[in-house]
Amino acid sequence: MTITFYQLLVYIHLLLFVLWLGADVGVFMLGQHFRKRKKYDLPQRLILLQLLVNLDMVPRTAWALMVPLTLTMVDAGGWWDLPIWAIALAWLAGGAWIWLVWDAHSHDQTGRAARDRKIEGWLKIGLTAFYLGLGILSLVKGAPLMPVWLATKALMFGLIFAAAIMIDVAFKPVGPLLGKLIAEGSSDATEVPLLTTMNRTRIWVWVVYALLLATAFLGNIKPF
Repeated sequence: MTITFYQLLVYIHLLLFVLWLGADVGVFMLGQHFRKRKKYDLPQRLILLQLLVNLDMVPRTAWALMVPLTLTMVDAGGWWDLPIWAIALAWLAGGAWIWLVWDAHSHDQTGRAARDRKIEGWLKIGLTAFYLGLGILSLVKGAPLMPVWLATKALMFGLIFAAAIMIDVAFKPVGPLLGKLIAEGSSDATEVPLLTTMNRTRIWVWVVYALLLATAFLGNIKPF
């Protein structure tokens, strides 16, 4: 039996999906336990939070790799004839994104990390616009992506980007609120605002999960 390059890419794509969603569920569960102030003391909860931050690097890395991989897949599968330079640019963007993510993680709470995350934010906005535009153009014009399920999948990938950006936006106040919790200790005054912010963030997390499952359905069932 001969394994084609496209089949290998499909396997890697599936593996990245499992790592993305599976690890993110782990992040979600750690966040759920961090919220249980009556079950864990503050030092234990901070350990859970550190585990959450470390585990979150798995879905962030998988997400970045999805960009060049998906474009390489549509080219290898004959869905969209992309020039070599475009595929190379996609892998360069994906590699730069991964470097920004891990460099910010390694230098957390520094000006360097803030710079990395700012650049990453602009990169994600650009990729959001790219996938949304690609999906909408393909659905309206019937090109460059066809059939409809593939064009819809590109559009939904753009929506995943948008929802994931909103997770970061909603989560941003957590840093100062967490600092206040550590400095002043656990009380309603320090816990309630933090819990409220985390609850708002969870809304966008559920949106990402729903979109990921819907995108996987389209890619596997190909209903239209």
